[in-house]
Amino acid sequence: MKKNKKLICYDSLKHRILTLDIAPGTVLDETVIAEEYQLSRTPLREIFQRLAGEGYVSLENNRSTKVSSMDINSMRDFFQTAPLVYASVARLAAENATTPQIETLKQIQIQFLAACEKQDVEKMSMQNHAFHETLGQMAGNHYLIPSLNRLLIDHTRMSQMFFRPKNNKEEIIIGKASHHHDLMIEAIENRSPADIVELTLEHWELSRNRMEQFVRPDPLPIDTDNVENPMPKYKS
Repeated sequence: MKKNKKLICYDSLKHRILTLDIAPGTVLDETVIAEEYQLSRTPLREIFQRLAGEGYVSLENNRSTKVSSMDINSMRDFFQTAPLVYASVARLAAENATTPQIETLKQIQIQFLAACEKQDVEKMSMQNHAFHETLGQMAGNHYLIPSLNRLLIDHTRMSQMFFRPKNNKEEIIIGKASHHHDLMIEAIENRSPADIVELTLEHWELSRNRMEQFVRPDPLPIDTDNVENPMPKYKS
């Protein structure tokens, strides 16, 4: 069954936001998007309302729609909150996961590994998103799931850099993160909440420093040989 235009637009905008095709803080032009997806203003505004409720966009005084920013305050909240939510979700997933959910998680991991093999950054980030989203579904906690899903928006946006290794050390980190997924699945199958919480926190620490570089990039190189008096001198 073919998707209707409204659902296609909704899914496409989510994907474009998660993959940074539409940058954080971008104002979405209703006229342009309505024309692009061949929608009238009313269904498009309904899509914007839904995306706002999920944390992908914010509605500015009912006049404009802006992609959720990743400013210093939101990033501070993200890095404070993420390990708490991820660990809680993991524990509940190990306790509550059903056999069909575990099979779904295994299939996602297979697709994630295939994307890693091809070094397809977009698919790696989206399958990683699906992996952790499925853990939330396994947890089945109506209070935690909205928090998890909101965290995953920024996590997935930052993962666009995480999955672009610049050296062998960073490639090894991605390999370890992938192996953590396999161990998490094993811990869920063994109904071992303690093991998966420990793995989840290791998984978080493994990626945290790399993700922080999204908001704390390496400094630009300075050629001091071509700079006269790089340090200012002050008269006493």
